[in-house]
Amino acid sequence: MANIGQVERTTVPLGRMKLTHRRYDLALRHRWAIATDLNQGGGKSLYPVVFVELTDAQGRTGLGEASPSSQYHETHATVTAFLQRVDAARLSFDDVAGSMAYLETVAPGSYPAKCALNLALLDGASQAAGQPLHSFLGLGFREAHHATSFTIGIDSPEMMASKTREAASMPVLKMKLGSPADRENFAAVRSAAPRKPIRVDANAGWKTKEEALENIEWLARDGFIQFVEQPMTAETPEADWTWLKARSPLPIFGDESYQSAADAERCAQCFHGVNVKLVKTGGVSAGKAALEAARARGLKTMLGCMIESSILITAAAHLAELTDYLDLDGNLLITNDPYQGVGCTAGLLSFHSLPHPTGLGVATRPGVAS
Repeated sequence: MANIGQVERTTVPLGRMKLTHRRYDLALRHRWAIATDLNQGGGKSLYPVVFVELTDAQGRTGLGEASPSSQYHETHATVTAFLQRVDAARLSFDDVAGSMAYLETVAPGSYPAKCALNLALLDGASQAAGQPLHSFLGLGFREAHHATSFTIGIDSPEMMASKTREAASMPVLKMKLGSPADRENFAAVRSAAPRKPIRVDANAGWKTKEEALENIEWLARDGFIQFVEQPMTAETPEADWTWLKARSPLPIFGDESYQSAADAERCAQCFHGVNVKLVKTGGVSAGKAALEAARARGLKTMLGCMIESSILITAAAHLAELTDYLDLDGNLLITNDPYQGVGCTAGLLSFHSLPHPTGLGVATRPGVAS
């Protein structure tokens, strides 16, 4: 197992742009498990990510991050393999769209790696323009307006109740379901937070539309559930999704079912809303397109995350004005975040504490090995 911190550093100086990437193991505050982990021996204590840095001939630098997930058959090794194939001379802060078009020719898919490079390109481009990223994209950011949920991963009922009490300052919880102990786990969380709003994420843990409906009807009786995310697998037939949507007493959101803007039309038939993640779509550019396509079709939108450092979380926060809900807590679930970015106080995200006024705004955190 790799050591926590800086490992596998690779620098590729090519032409006018230098590409540096390195693996970094994020350390979780608590062992982390979701429904799809239960078939793979349980959760994890370390989560490998890959940090990217681009520096051009003028000395301008952009930062990026890939947080690959086994849910999408991606690992730090697949990210590294893609990055090693990139000709950095084909990348430019002055032509982000052209750079991304080139990356599409390197290999299909590979969205976490493309995400990292997209973040780095936009970071450099918006710094060069003298603007924070949200302004560079034509968006704003309203302080004291954007609140994130806080996620309680699958664990024993006692531990889930303990995690809930630790999150007492957070205004909304997101609870992972999809295990045989769903009802005991939910009762434990509810006992620790009797009336707090909860968003439920089944992570495709319910096998049939009938099982999903039965569980959603049970959850609806609680009275404080905001919505249910991805109750069944992405491979579930569209007819089953439309059947469930028509009968569900709670809104249902697609996550694994919503990869990109190309899925918006289909998802509008199957869901009430969708969860967009930058590593799933391929970065801020594709994430913005996915949010806009969903909103144009009347879908509610949420920005979600994997286990991530403040680079990815801050990048996503720059898109907050395009969302109805935020689930940007990946950096709150770890103990060794090497970067400082968007602030979070009692669930409210803030850019007031950003180390830099332009670009992503992130910087290395003092005292944490990077």
